[in-house]
Amino acid sequence: MIQSSELILNPDGSVYHLNLKPEHIAHDIIFVGDQNRVEKITQFFEKIEFSAQKREFKTQTGIYKGKRITVMSTGIGPDNIDIVLNELDALVNIDLETRQPKEELTSLNIIRIGTSGSLQEDIPVDSFVMSKYGLGLDNMLRSYLIDEVSNPHIEEAFIKHTNWDERKGKPYVIKCSDKLEQLIESDKMFKGITATAGGFYGPQGRVLRLGIQDAELNAKMDNFQFEDTRITNLEMETSAIYGLSALLGHHALSLNTIIANRASGTFSEDPYKAVDELIKYTLDKLVQ
Repeated sequence: MIQSSELILNPDGSVYHLNLKPEHIAHDIIFVGDQNRVEKITQFFEKIEFSAQKREFKTQTGIYKGKRITVMSTGIGPDNIDIVLNELDALVNIDLETRQPKEELTSLNIIRIGTSGSLQEDIPVDSFVMSKYGLGLDNMLRSYLIDEVSNPHIEEAFIKHTNWDERKGKPYVIKCSDKLEQLIESDKMFKGITATAGGFYGPQGRVLRLGIQDAELNAKMDNFQFEDTRITNLEMETSAIYGLSALLGHHALSLNTIIANRASGTFSEDPYKAVDELIKYTLDKLVQ
């Protein structure tokens, strides 16, 4: 039995942080970072059957073209993803009354829709990027046993290329779900490696008043290539989503609208329109 200190439930039996019960979620789940973006997706639904919010975790479940879909805000960063993925898995794969893992496990389909900055000049603003791999620079997933799901060949190539200081923790690389990649891909999508940082400023190479350990890291990432795959963008969630989903038996895919190009210094003239286009594209692919 899983102890109450390990799986914390609210007095009404819902999981602690998300404030959800099993019947509140669909098997197809869309992640967004910002709680205000949840309704930018559910505005396209014919019906919303459930809404809840606790802290930054806002959830709405409803119907889009006959398909039941949940939209959830995760907040920012790998630490929040650790909470969200573990509690979502508990909702479908642990009996919350007996506190025992279920004999028959359920695989969720999880798609992140986010915004990001491109590291490559030829990936312009307003384009869509699919993360074929998540490259974790954050070290969160190293708390788990990840050898079965990680890609040591890309990891070692990246460490060598960047002369990575392993005092920061060893980077890890996890592939997206093949099933969801095939469902969502089209000629509209750029594909590549999405780097996931553990912070917004220093960990992503931004300098305000503090010096950083490797001022050349972004430039090194710009020209890193493994076989024919480049690092396309840098954000704060994808590798954690991929790693925990793979370990727990769920399918995960991360999609980003590029609203800034850090190589060319450009920013989208209408980022809201670009994000709406990715939302509609993804919803229609899910219901095909």
